[in-house]
Amino acid sequence: MTKSKVGSNNGAKRVRSMLLGMVLVAATAMLLPLTGHVWSTANAQEQATQGAMEGAERTDTDTNPRADYWREVRGGEPGYTAITGPETDILIQSRGESWRELRNGPVAKIGAAVIIVTLLALAAYQLFVGGAKLEHRTGRKVLRWAFSDRVLHWYTAILFIIQAITGLSLLWGRSVLIPVLGKEGFAAWAGVAKPVHDYLALFFTAGLAVMLLKWVKHNIPRSYDVEWFMKLGGYFGGGHPRAGFANAGEKAYFWLLAVAGTALVASGFYLLFPNFGFERAAMQNANIIHNVSALILIAMVFAHIYLGTLGSEGALEGMLSGEVDEGWARQHHNVWLEELETGGDARSSEAKASGRSATAST
Repeated sequence: MTKSKVGSNNGAKRVRSMLLGMVLVAATAMLLPLTGHVWSTANAQEQATQGAMEGAERTDTDTNPRADYWREVRGGEPGYTAITGPETDILIQSRGESWRELRNGPVAKIGAAVIIVTLLALAAYQLFVGGAKLEHRTGRKVLRWAFSDRVLHWYTAILFIIQAITGLSLLWGRSVLIPVLGKEGFAAWAGVAKPVHDYLALFFTAGLAVMLLKWVKHNIPRSYDVEWFMKLGGYFGGGHPRAGFANAGEKAYFWLLAVAGTALVASGFYLLFPNFGFERAAMQNANIIHNVSALILIAMVFAHIYLGTLGSEGALEGMLSGEVDEGWARQHHNVWLEELETGGDARSSEAKASGRSATAST
């Protein structure tokens, strides 16, 4: 077997392995909420027995002896607490009811609608247009992403998927998961999802910060980006507009990630560290900002995943092996390819370090 064939086989094996890993991560993450069934089933008989015993002891005249007390507290009756802080002696904050209605109403429902519409639009595009096909493969490879860039991308992407699943589980748990898992099953899952979401948030924040700082140089707007938007990236015909290392759509996604990601992280800080003296009103506002920014990012990530896989044939190769076909580069990022061919500053760090041309024959 020739050296080129061996290299080709090894590359195919790497691609298959990475794809398999991605599928396993996604499948595992999606199945995690169902683990609540294990706990629920194991305790179903015990709960049923206990409920029957309590029901036999309960009478129709039973009332909550503290109902009147808490009604007075909420009505503003003065009281005393040993708690010190910005809201001393405030046992019940009535504004919390407005926050709950906003969170469980418009935020949760409109957010769900945005995500569903995004998925339907992507499915319709794939069905009727079929994505952007690679017009011509040259067989020559262009180095696009350094190894460190690929590790950073998958590190942050996997953490974002886990954060999205655990976060949406908490946002839509009452309306979506409780009917499926039951209250006990959802409680078991939420007991895992909440700490996982909180602790991994710190690692995700680190990855997001490094990603934004490292890739900002590729996302500076250029004059030819206007043409890309005018032609809608060429995804609906009309030729392929000029684009640098990142096209105008990718730049828009980057800056949306920067703004919404910053809002997500900042609001999450409020929620993770309430002991810093934040009032409940501030934390309620932070929760709304956190949910809204997360829902926007999740919808955009769905579009990003589609355009990086089915929506643009050959694009995923760059984030798996680091290299793309020269034909794909010329079709989608011709300005960047021209800079590579003339030895411009757009060459990747790996190409510079090795001293070889970024365009090589296989």
